Amino acid sequence: MCDLDLSLKSSFLAPRLQQLSEELEERGIQFRPHVWYSDEWFSPDGIPGIAIPFYLGHPRLMRLERSQMLDVEGGNHEWCMKILRHEAGHAIDTAYRLRRRKSYRETFGRVSTPYPSYYRPKPYSRDYVLHLDMWYSQSHPTEDFAETFAVWLRPRSRWRAQYKDWPALSKLEYVNETMAELAEQKPLVRSRSAIDPLNSLTKTLGEHYRQRRQYYSVDYPSFYDRDLRQIFSDRQEANGNLTAAMFLRKIRGELRRCVSKWTGECQYTIDQVLSEMIDRSRDLKLRLDKSETETKQDIMVLLTVQTMNFLHEGYHRVAL
Repeated sequence: MCDLDLSLKSSFLAPRLQQLSEELEERGIQFRPHVWYSDEWFSPDGIPGIAIPFYLGHPRLMRLERSQMLDVEGGNHEWCMKILRHEAGHAIDTAYRLRRRKSYRETFGRVSTPYPSYYRPKPYSRDYVLHLDMWYSQSHPTEDFAETFAVWLRPRSRWRAQYKDWPALSKLEYVNETMAELAEQKPLVRSRSAIDPLNSLTKTLGEHYRQRRQYYSVDYPSFYDRDLRQIFSDRQEANGNLTAAMFLRKIRGELRRCVSKWTGECQYTIDQVLSEMIDRSRDLKLRLDKSETETKQDIMVLLTVQTMNFLHEGYHRVAL
């Protein structure tokens, strides 16, 4: 990976980084986080900067990411800006040592709370803002701050109206007051170091993607037989119809994209569930006995419900 010769200035990222700078300037914030390429999105503790995944540095690498992981995190303008605002929140937290303030801890919680590998979101809670998918602000107090900052920073954000009567509004007011206070202040932490910069990574792209696929290879509980039999048929008279396995393969891409959109779960993880459903449908020798439209709707509901049940059991990963 260290042999990849990538430039930030001439990449997909250049106009997005310029927009982030303009948004910070519009809010009166002098601080600008430094950025570097690495193997994933993150803002490290103690360093007020942002690591950006290498695949956003070139169209061919974005295509490779999609082929390996079925999606490109931050791969369009809106998604990229959402993540950049979130990571800028982390960087500002570090630059001004905000988490050391008593008022920060009283508003968002203690940052000494152990950082989880997984978290159990509460979809209907109004104690948190909604920014990144899967109620990400609920995963940890530092993520709560970064998400609140991102909502506050977004241009033309109507956060006071959007979060009226929500307890989360007090967090937005806190960010608004704190950023006004910091407007003319220089950052306390000015390190320009980079953690795991791309030019230091000696693993191959093959090794990188094997590790990522393993990371997102979460095992869903396997109890699809009863549900699949309700949607498809194993009756002899249905033998002339399209097999369930063939039908699921036909709509596989559409299913995983749609369920990912509405649940926030990684497409790669959802695709593994679909793969298991296809295998079980083949083993059970199931076939369509309803219209393709009705069957697709039923499968979409089943897959969405299974995904949400799984996530609500506390298996959504903390990633950024």
